[in-house]
Amino acid sequence: MRTFRGGLLIGLAVAVLVGVLAIIYEFYDTRTLKRTVRRGEVLCGVNKGLPGFSIPDDKGNWTGFDVDFCRAVAAAIFNDPGKAKFVPLDASERFKELQSRKVDILSRNSTWSMARELDYDLYFPAVAYYDGAGFMLPRARNKETSLDLTGSKVCVQAGTTTALNVADYFRANNMKYEEVKFDKLDDVMKAYDTGKCDTFSADVSQLYALRLNLSKPGDHMILPDMISKEPLAPVVRQRDDDWMMIVKWTLYAMINAEELGVTSENIDEALKSKKPEVMRLVGTEGNYGEQLGLTKDWVVRIIRHVGNYGEMYERNIGEKSKLKIPRGMNQLWNAGGVQYAPPVR
Repeated sequence: MRTFRGGLLIGLAVAVLVGVLAIIYEFYDTRTLKRTVRRGEVLCGVNKGLPGFSIPDDKGNWTGFDVDFCRAVAAAIFNDPGKAKFVPLDASERFKELQSRKVDILSRNSTWSMARELDYDLYFPAVAYYDGAGFMLPRARNKETSLDLTGSKVCVQAGTTTALNVADYFRANNMKYEEVKFDKLDDVMKAYDTGKCDTFSADVSQLYALRLNLSKPGDHMILPDMISKEPLAPVVRQRDDDWMMIVKWTLYAMINAEELGVTSENIDEALKSKKPEVMRLVGTEGNYGEQLGLTKDWVVRIIRHVGNYGEMYERNIGEKSKLKIPRGMNQLWNAGGVQYAPPVR
């Protein structure tokens, strides 16, 4: 009996130890790709509700530019964009939640900066959207440029790069202003919409989106000038190179596809192409997908299910959308913009 009890206790101890080790492994394992495949879905941290970028409908269906990028990553891995699961995160919690592995990737209008990479131990693989801070104000104020805003009461959201951008801009131009700061974006919008401040500052893309939520959107204008550089990028954890490469090259594949004229509508024709650049992109030549830990047709999966960069842009925030944000800097490098992807070769 004692031998049986002793063996039982040893067995229980071993089981507990195995369980603890499994938990520790899951927490500290940096191989996100393997954990994602094992889980069967990609966990994406997104904005709680930013029209054009990430917003759910009343049935919980998400749409937007940042949402589509997550779906592209899921398509590359699983051949199924529906394998992307969206986790809404506030600006104040987004980086900590990524650090703690609540999400696999952050696709949430986040500015790439040196401090964020160093302070949070994170990595911004590539710029998905080139943006800059700007100002929205009532048309009735009759202002033409940001230099006309001296004496303004400016609403900003805490925990973003905007507050520092605004402070730097007004100080550099010897202009006075009053900062009105709130932790929650909804509170910032409410304050602006009810006249507690006469100017609202955020990334210009965000201003276009948030203007749609105002009680009278047509009464408000967005000034044409930008006062900062805001390269918006997906974010992953450092020391997880396999995952970082997949996220980075998913974006680059979509940009290259647009440059090469490969779209969701002609992807089957592209598979028959004899052009070397197209063949390498769609996987009929080379083993680039396999080197990423994916399949030869990983780009085909992305383009078939989500489209190229231009398609993703236009339907969510471009001319085919309610926002109608001009491509501007986000046009391809050979069309007057700065979007540029390394070649697949």
